[in-house]
Amino acid sequence: MQDEIINRVANSKLITVNLEDYYPEGKRVLFDIKDWLFEGFVLREKDFRNQVTQYDWSQLKDTYVALTCSSDAIIPAWAFILISIHLEPFAKKIIIGSLELLETSIYQDVLNPLDVSEFKDKPVIIKGCSKKPVPQNAYIMLANKLKPVAKSIMYGEACSSVPLYKNK
Repeated sequence: MQDEIINRVANSKLITVNLEDYYPEGKRVLFDIKDWLFEGFVLREKDFRNQVTQYDWSQLKDTYVALTCSSDAIIPAWAFILISIHLEPFAKKIIIGSLELLETSIYQDVLNPLDVSEFKDKPVIIKGCSKKPVPQNAYIMLANKLKPVAKSIMYGEACSSVPLYKNK
């Protein structure tokens, strides 16, 4: 008679947290102002203000927007602020930077209010592989949020996790 196969992972108290589950839906846009600059390098205030005023910001409705300038131009702070004032009624979130920085900022908004009391004194695995663009910073934010409450924190999958922290 053969021994029965027992799924120890399914029977364990391990809780897996998948950051993909917290991924907010919505289009992400990298908005480059380079083409609004004279020869791609010089911000002429009057021309720039006209571009901002004439642009149809409604086409960015319900998007997450990262403002950037891909040229080596020196952009005054007021330029991005001006754009954000026009964009604010339409966009879900606006930052200055890259798409990765945008994702990090989005995850800050998601993870900061997260109630982690359900993980108190429990072993937790932060699921590693992701099909969505979960930034590395989100894993750090989650681990630091879980550390005060979790019994232990691991990274990866239940069958092949890497231990990160154990409460003493």
